[in-house]
Amino acid sequence: MFSIIVAVAFTIIAFLNILLICGLPLGELTMGGQYKVIPKKLKPIAMFSLLFQVFAIIIVLQCGGHIDMWFSQDVTKIICYVFGLYFVLNVCMNLFSKSKKEKYIMTPLALLAVVYFFVAAWQMK
Repeated sequence: MFSIIVAVAFTIIAFLNILLICGLPLGELTMGGQYKVIPKKLKPIAMFSLLFQVFAIIIVLQCGGHIDMWFSQDVTKIICYVFGLYFVLNVCMNLFSKSKKEKYIMTPLALLAVVYFFVAAWQMK
């Protein structure tokens, strides 16, 4: 069940990235809240983030047993640790963001990801 909650959270963030790429004024939730609308030169970062989120959703659903394994358990365990470490950095960056929206909305989501990925990695054989 926890994997479904995390997958839904990542899906929301992926949808946010789609809206950012389309030019909606949601930039306060990302990149330190520097931009209300993401400039064209930074849209490739949002596109990469979208791909990253989709991959995270796949790994979460794989770890939760909701889809077939794309990778061996050893590789998946390493991926979970890498994601966990990435999201630890993400939590730290969000905590120091000048944007209150990023700090109070994105930080808890990143913290949820940290917990999930480390627990998932620890539970793998």
